[in-house]
Amino acid sequence: MKKTYIYIVCALAVVLLTGCGKNSGRTLTSATGSIYECLVVMPDRPLSQEVLTNIHLAIAEGSAYEEAVATTYDLVKAVMAADMPCMPQMEPYFTLSQVPTAAFDDYLKPTRNILFVDIDPNKYTQTKAKVSTNVWSKPQAVYRIQAPSDEDFAAYWLAHGEEVRDWFVRQELKRQTSFYRGSTNSKARAALQKTIGCDMWVPEDYMLIMDTLLTEQSLMEVRSLGRTIQLDGQVRLVWCCNNKGPMRRDLVIYAYDYTSEQMFTLDYLNAMRDHVLGQIISASVEGSYMGTEYKVFPPQGRVVPSLENKPDEGFYATEVRGLWKIKNGEAMGGPYVSLSRLDQANGRVVTAETFVFAAGQKKRNALRQSEAILYTLKMTYEQPNSPAK
Repeated sequence: MKKTYIYIVCALAVVLLTGCGKNSGRTLTSATGSIYECLVVMPDRPLSQEVLTNIHLAIAEGSAYEEAVATTYDLVKAVMAADMPCMPQMEPYFTLSQVPTAAFDDYLKPTRNILFVDIDPNKYTQTKAKVSTNVWSKPQAVYRIQAPSDEDFAAYWLAHGEEVRDWFVRQELKRQTSFYRGSTNSKARAALQKTIGCDMWVPEDYMLIMDTLLTEQSLMEVRSLGRTIQLDGQVRLVWCCNNKGPMRRDLVIYAYDYTSEQMFTLDYLNAMRDHVLGQIISASVEGSYMGTEYKVFPPQGRVVPSLENKPDEGFYATEVRGLWKIKNGEAMGGPYVSLSRLDQANGRVVTAETFVFAAGQKKRNALRQSEAILYTLKMTYEQPNSPAK
């Protein structure tokens, strides 16, 4: 009788979820909650000593598990609410709230980001995970993890927790890019196409500040690092800025000739950033210039795919996150993110960077919103109507 009851409940759940799908014709309500907030639906119970021992053995230096983990929810919080890297103030990846499964009612179902963890030995014999979008509202991201025991869930989370977090981040970035699509700065986009040979959805409220070619020497000294790097030809540059309200957001896109794979190393990209931005950006004090913070929070780099994860799209970029600061001038600084791509048709490296300045304010959401713009970067030959595509 018990097995029959479970079968009926599961079958009913399938019907209900199917009715919430994209093709059901049902109009979904707008998602509730703010950007980079996530509702965690799961039990919060103490972990066994065996699980805690396994967690301790799995933790490597520099991992997300820097605070004490004692419960199932602590395990999730250690990753999802970990401090973002390279930020001037401590700010988490996500602002979390947690409820047990029994409290997950119709009022909470429209939440924009939901991590649903169901741990039940009577329902599951192995751990499974599934992602869904727009289940109860739109835009919405739902990540479901089903596990037969706390031990099984802990094993899954230790192996995939950061992947889960990254999936939610990318869902937020995708939503933001969709928002930019309908209102862009045509003048800035024309400058990008003419000067660099690329396009990006620069928002309408950004102002075009600079569209230029920087004449370079074959060998140049980078002031911030006290060393030299090789560069042939010119640097093509477009600079846009949104200086409305209490927070300033800048976009700088620059391109230079590609000569070797070394140009995509973190060391080289840092040096190019210091050289290019050090030339064009300064503060009110004469002799001041923009540099990079290397001592407290050194820049971090990694390779990222497109937000759509299409294997044939060819969008793979080197992401660099760090802190900028004004040197030889005022005490000014803030976070920045850059994406660097190879323009195969023209043999150039194209770097698109956003940096934020807002003294004393939280910057996570503003930086993430600006970061989403970088993912709209496309080379001219990648456009749908391009003959070269």
